[in-house]
Amino acid sequence: MNIDLCFVPDQHPAQEKLPAVSGSSGHLVVEHIRPPGEEPDWPGRIFADSGLDYEECMHRYAAATRDRLVHTRTERSVDLDQPSVWRQATQARIERYKIKQQWKREDTAWKAAKAEWRNVRQAYQALTRSERQAQAYQTAQQAWETVRQKRQEALKKRKKDNETWHQHNREHQAASTNPAATCTWLAILVVTDNCTRQCLGLPLFRTGPKVTSVEVTTALQTILPDELQFLISDQGAHFRTKAFAQLTENADFVHIPVYRHRPESNGIAERFVLTLKAWLRNRSWQGADALLNHLVDFLPEYNDRPHQGLSIPGLSPNELANRIWLM
Repeated sequence: MNIDLCFVPDQHPAQEKLPAVSGSSGHLVVEHIRPPGEEPDWPGRIFADSGLDYEECMHRYAAATRDRLVHTRTERSVDLDQPSVWRQATQARIERYKIKQQWKREDTAWKAAKAEWRNVRQAYQALTRSERQAQAYQTAQQAWETVRQKRQEALKKRKKDNETWHQHNREHQAASTNPAATCTWLAILVVTDNCTRQCLGLPLFRTGPKVTSVEVTTALQTILPDELQFLISDQGAHFRTKAFAQLTENADFVHIPVYRHRPESNGIAERFVLTLKAWLRNRSWQGADALLNHLVDFLPEYNDRPHQGLSIPGLSPNELANRIWLM
């Protein structure tokens, strides 16, 4: 058997692509879907311009990517006529870095001035009344008051600059955030037979990315056949727990975790997820109950239609499963 967790939004309008979502790391990594009509931009697109020769393309590509080769933050420069969003953000970080370096120098100078004034005051207090020169001390005190006043003004300006910087970051993040990454998610456990490609069930979890291993193992207990020998999954956090290990021991099957970053090793489940999302793309739903109704319709339709990946062409997963049972 092959299993995998599939994540879909709890609300979906028809004809809208469902993003690819990975939850094996314990948190969701959501594909960024570009708005309709928005073309991706990257330096390599220069080579698609048939009006430029190879040498000109190479020069333009080098000019567009040269700042990525510089590792020293203070020397990095972005001077293109029309900087991209990435370069604008990079330039802003460079300017911010320069400002913070200036603040460090100001802090060092302030500490030195404060230490100098402390020494002057202590030396003055150590003198006898006849040795003290009030005029010199008052001059030093006035100079210190001037330095302290400038320091207070600098700290006020620094606080205002910090607020402006963080507000700009929040606005930029809100503008560039993928809306799909902030929606509510539902989790679907995919359970498919490795031999017949038959889908044995699609348990739906309202907890979405917070689905627990106990929920997954409880659902599997009612789905997995008694004669199961091997169960293939990725190394997701839900399949590497004591609860799941206890399930393998009680049900007497061998758990086969695939290598990390090798989804093709669990290709049957991964391909089933693509088929399911392609089928759901033309459906709309609002909430878990509506999605569950779609899953109930999908399961028999998938198992009864011909499957091109079977050993006997033209058969459906249910037909092949019935023939195996008759053997």
